[in-house]
Amino acid sequence: MARILLIIAAIIVALLLVGPLVGFVFTLLKWVLIIGAVVLGVTFVAKWAKRP
Repeated sequence: MARILLIIAAIIVALLLVGPLVGFVFTLLKWVLIIGAVVLGVTFVAKWAKRP
């Protein structure tokens, strides 16, 4: 019985730790996509402005 309770407690702790970690990964991905879009836009505008 104690082993089952220990396994349930370990699963709950793992879920509590995984939640913020997944949120952090998605936040990081969002910022990478935003920065990539800005860099792509700046590159496009710079190339467009250099045309004679």
